[in-house]
Amino acid sequence: MTIVAFIILGLLAMFGFLPMKDGSPAPYFSNLTEHGLLPNGFIAVVSVMLAVNYAFSGTELIGIAAGETDNPTEAVPKAIKTTIGRLVIFFVLTIFVLASLLPMKEAGVSKAPFVAVFDKIGLPFAADIMNFVILTAILSAGNSGLYASSRMLWSLSNEEMISKKVVKINQYGVPMRDLLLSMLGAVLALFSSVYAADTVFLALVSIAGFAVVVVWLSIPIAQIRFRKEWLKEHDEKDLAYKTPFNPILPYATIILLAISIIGIAWDSSQRTGLYFGIPFIILCYIYHYLRYKKW
Repeated sequence: MTIVAFIILGLLAMFGFLPMKDGSPAPYFSNLTEHGLLPNGFIAVVSVMLAVNYAFSGTELIGIAAGETDNPTEAVPKAIKTTIGRLVIFFVLTIFVLASLLPMKEAGVSKAPFVAVFDKIGLPFAADIMNFVILTAILSAGNSGLYASSRMLWSLSNEEMISKKVVKINQYGVPMRDLLLSMLGAVLALFSSVYAADTVFLALVSIAGFAVVVVWLSIPIAQIRFRKEWLKEHDEKDLAYKTPFNPILPYATIILLAISIIGIAWDSSQRTGLYFGIPFIILCYIYHYLRYKKW
């Protein structure tokens, strides 16, 4: 509700229906068009894709949660459709309003852009309310991240890929050891953001962004292979959920994600993801091969 209110108030300020705090005229689309479409070139777009992907991480939780859903045939397609709709509203429209109200020279992450816009409009207590909403959103994202992490650790243990000692379900059906282990990692990452923001934390963000892209890359590949095998014994009309624009969309997704991974090499601040991510993946494959090879 707060984001929708922000979009409405932002549009009113854009077109002069809501006066700016400093008395400046309504910006309309001037901030969008002043420096052209790509003021820093296309390479800048590619280099920032990893950070953008990192920010969108969590949408894959729909698939993870499907394993604990009572009626996945009905619930999962609905969740996918509503998620896409919310992304359009909460991200695309919000970015449009932010880019229209904030000049390019004020763009950055040192101050919350939502708060900066409300400060420009001059609405009393609006910035404080927005900070509170952002805090609750961060806590919600952290909660979903802990769920995903503990769930994946449980799945790895259930498939005997890690020790079963890591996983122990309590009387409430919660893998508490997994959860505590995940929280320990989260706390250490939090401390790094405070005491080593430009070194350790930046490296962790880069690694996490790389991991997100790789996980996403595995999804369309798995979808293509699953669909191919499934159609050998079934008919397409039997699919409970049909991927839109198939088979173009999965392959387009693979190409875009591959471009994002390649683009990391052009950004020195993000290369850490490659330095740590690629060797880690190789080690995982070696471990899996050595453990499950029939000698």
